[in-house]
Amino acid sequence: MSKSTQTLDHAAPVPPPHHEKGRDPSPSRHRWWVLVVIALAQLMVVLDATIVNIALPSAQHELGFSDGNRQWIVTAYALAFGSLLLLGGRLADLFGRRIVFLVGVVGFAAASALAGAAQSFEILVTGRVLQGLFGALLAPAALALLNVTFTNAKERARAFGVFGAIGGAGGGIGLLLGGLLTEHLSWRWTLYVNLLFAALAFVGGLALLRKGAPTRRPKLDIPGTILASAGLFGLVYGFSNAETHDWSSPMTWGFLTAAVMLLAAFTWWQTRTDHPLLPLRVLTDRTRGASFIMVAISSAGMFGVFLFLTYYLQSSLGFTPVKTGLSFLPMIGALMVVAQLSISVLLPRLGPKMIVPLGMLMAAGGLVWLTALDLNSTYAADVLPALLLMGVGLGVVMPSSMSLSIYGISPEDAGAGSAAVNTMQQVGGAIGTALLNTLAASAATAFLSGKAPTEAVLAQAQLESYATAYWWSAGLFAAGAVIAAFMFRKGRPETSEDSAPVVHM
Repeated sequence: MSKSTQTLDHAAPVPPPHHEKGRDPSPSRHRWWVLVVIALAQLMVVLDATIVNIALPSAQHELGFSDGNRQWIVTAYALAFGSLLLLGGRLADLFGRRIVFLVGVVGFAAASALAGAAQSFEILVTGRVLQGLFGALLAPAALALLNVTFTNAKERARAFGVFGAIGGAGGGIGLLLGGLLTEHLSWRWTLYVNLLFAALAFVGGLALLRKGAPTRRPKLDIPGTILASAGLFGLVYGFSNAETHDWSSPMTWGFLTAAVMLLAAFTWWQTRTDHPLLPLRVLTDRTRGASFIMVAISSAGMFGVFLFLTYYLQSSLGFTPVKTGLSFLPMIGALMVVAQLSISVLLPRLGPKMIVPLGMLMAAGGLVWLTALDLNSTYAADVLPALLLMGVGLGVVMPSSMSLSIYGISPEDAGAGSAAVNTMQQVGGAIGTALLNTLAASAATAFLSGKAPTEAVLAQAQLESYATAYWWSAGLFAAGAVIAAFMFRKGRPETSEDSAPVVHM
């Protein structure tokens, strides 16, 4: 076999895109409108991880809940979403991606309406839990639909460029939209706005997505579902508790220990059952495994940037919520432009082993730049260059990792693979935010030790906490660069007209 056709590590050839029963294998005439529908739904899910953040002070004032309870408005969404994604992906394989996608959209809209109309803390948290639950149905179905809609390699690359850019930019868009809605309307509109996204996605999905049931319906792995959901819940909950409890607290290490045990049991069970929730072959492929790790690391570092830079811009530089959101626009713009360039030009020509580590290092460089911020820094001279550097780096990493994360996946595993990608993104973001919050708080406490808490000292303590978060985030991206350089195969992705990206020599 020639070098041009030999697959590294004897990877199985990529199967043709999965077709559900009754589906025409020819490309959809409306595929670009399908991309718009999927992109709207994905944006709705991704931005909801951050859009409520800016609205929290207003919601807390109106509903009267404590500072200790405030974290649950964010954590409730992450817990439900992160722990149920694998189940959502398997349900898409079982019942069909179209129906699961549409149910997810409608359910997400209803949950958003409930949370937006909440007159108590309990109802608001319930709405956020339900948002996470229906988001766990919607997100993997959206990625799987994208994979089967675009059968032409070049068009698929462009589509994944858009999808990956939304995954990377959604948090920043959420901050911008959250600031605009909170300042000019009400905190409730950070939730009600989902009704608009959902209406457009539902009508478009109903009209454009092809009907049909899967030709093969895997049985649902009930024990695996319980083990995975409980394990992922414990993982996110344990790291979230680190923000409000000490690491030595049973509420932190106890849940983390239980999570490790449950996920280990889940892994063992997946090798024993005939119908695994997440077939281990989805994870053990070298290219997919590297991509999953890149998505998790990028999400962990990225959400940390959004969180702490938001604090800095508002608390230290005195920006309004709207101005804070607008400040992220250059980063989002750079990310989206570079995303298309990387997926259409750089990845096909150079391969992931060259470009992903470079993107990771650029993102790390942007974070190191942010560590120098102080009370005399300006946005144009000190913040903007770092954001642009990060936007370029993430624009290289996120779309490439997203597209390669379903590389060579078999038709019956498409939903499970898509769910695994979303799980890495969500759990990575939740763990990163909790871990960085804890490290930042510890840095501020250490700085204040033995000092009089004057206004100047408190302001400097805040800067110390932000710098600590940036350094740790930079370390995450640097580690990601090393992992990517070792794990990704050499060579360029296959550009066959009929297959998903595959790395060849």
